[in-house]
Amino acid sequence: MKLHQLRYLAAIVQNGFNITTAAQKLHTSQPGVSKQIRLLEEELGLQIFARDARGLTGLTPAGAEVTAHALTILREARSIRGLASELHEAKQGSLSIGTTHTQARYVLPPVVSRFRGTYPDVQLHLHQGTSEQIAEMAGLDRIDFAIATGSKELFSDFVLLPAYHWHRRLIVPRDHPLGTGGPPTLEQLAKFPIVTYVFSFTGPSSLEELFAAHGLEVKVGLTARDADVIKTYVRLGLGVGIVASVAVDPELDRDLVSIDASHLLARHTTWIGFRSGTFLRGYMYDFIQSFAPHLTRDLVRDAAAAADPAARDALFTGIELPQL
Repeated sequence: MKLHQLRYLAAIVQNGFNITTAAQKLHTSQPGVSKQIRLLEEELGLQIFARDARGLTGLTPAGAEVTAHALTILREARSIRGLASELHEAKQGSLSIGTTHTQARYVLPPVVSRFRGTYPDVQLHLHQGTSEQIAEMAGLDRIDFAIATGSKELFSDFVLLPAYHWHRRLIVPRDHPLGTGGPPTLEQLAKFPIVTYVFSFTGPSSLEELFAAHGLEVKVGLTARDADVIKTYVRLGLGVGIVASVAVDPELDRDLVSIDASHLLARHTTWIGFRSGTFLRGYMYDFIQSFAPHLTRDLVRDAAAAADPAARDALFTGIELPQL
C-alpha cells in the first residue's frame, strides 16, 4: 500500500467518483489512477468501489471503512508536511474554508482582505454551502476550517469555537404595513407570507415550532439559501423577509425597512471549527483571530486540547462574544 494510492482513492471520492476529474485534479492520467486503484484492491483483497457498466457508482461497505482510514492517514501526512512548512516557509501554503453565503458575502470580506495583506503567498479558497454541504465537504477533507451557525451535531469530530452572536431581522418594502409603527407581534407577522432561509424551518428553534407554540400557522412564501435572493423576492412583494442581521446593508438595502426581530426570534451563535488533531499553521491561527479577535492562539490551543466539548465550552465562560 502506497501513500499515492490512498491519495488517488480520496480524490475519486472527493470528485463524485469520476476518475477522469480526479486524474485532472491530481495532474496525472486516468488509466494511471485506475491501475493504482485496481492494485490497491488486489493488495487488500476487497472491492473498494461499486461499479456498473458506466463506471464507479459509489463505495462498498468495506470501501467506506477503507476510505475513512485513508483520509485519516492523509490528514496525518498533511500535518507532518505542515509542520515542516511552518519551520521553513511560515507564510506560504493554502487554506480552504467551507462557509455559508451569508458569511462569505457579508462577514468575511474584511477578514479575507486583512489576511491577504499579511499572507499574500497563501492560497485561500472559499467554498459556500448549507451546513449539511459544509459537513459533507469536511467529511471528504476538502476544507481546513468550517464556519457556520448551529448544526453542531454535523461536526462531532471538529473543535468548534464560538465567534459571535447575531439576531434575525425582518425586511419589508417601505410601503409594507409592517414598515411603520412599533416592533410587530408574532400575531401580526403571521398575517403575511414569510421569505427566509431554508434552514430556518428545521431544528429546535424553527419558525414552524415557534408559531405553533403560539397557536399560529406560518405561511411560507419562499425559502432560499442566499440572503440576496431573499431580498430580491421581498422587493417583488412575495412576503416578509427574515435574514441574519449581518446580511442587511444600510446603503444597498436603503429601499427596504429593516426591523429588529430579537424580541421574536432566538439569538444565534456563529462558530469556526477545525478537525480534532489538525496541525494549525501560524497563518491559520491568525485567520481565526482575525475572524474572531477573542480567539487567541493560546485559547484555540487550549480548546483543541480539551478533553470533551463540555470542557471546551467551559473555556468560554465569562467571555463576552461580539454581537453583530
